[in-house]
Amino acid sequence: MKEVMSFIRANKVNDTKRALAEGGFPAFTCRKCLGRGKKSIDPELLHTVLAAGELPVDAVGQSFTEATRLIPKRFFTVIVEDDAVQKVVDLIIGVNQTGNPGDGKIFVLPICEGYTVRSGESTVEAY
Repeated sequence: MKEVMSFIRANKVNDTKRALAEGGFPAFTCRKCLGRGKKSIDPELLHTVLAAGELPVDAVGQSFTEATRLIPKRFFTVIVEDDAVQKVVDLIIGVNQTGNPGDGKIFVLPICEGYTVRSGESTVEAY
């Protein structure tokens, strides 16, 4: 079993939920979170924006207002069998890829054990 964790744009939640459900993965968790990537602000771009006299009223403009601004994101986690990992990753990328910075990140982790609280069943029976 594997856990597929993904951090995506907040405006892509409904499309991601739909793609996962239609792709055969209706069980997932989605949470609100805040974060930012490791890419720093391009000084030349900053100079250009400041020379214009005002900041754009969008995410780019907001990112200049403070160096460590946290951006609203959504955190999805899906637990799947090993052979389904690539399909889930492809679904998430297909829905969320715009080609721009901030599209998100996906991580895959092993799951050693799992239990259903209601019945006490182990992972093998629980999934």
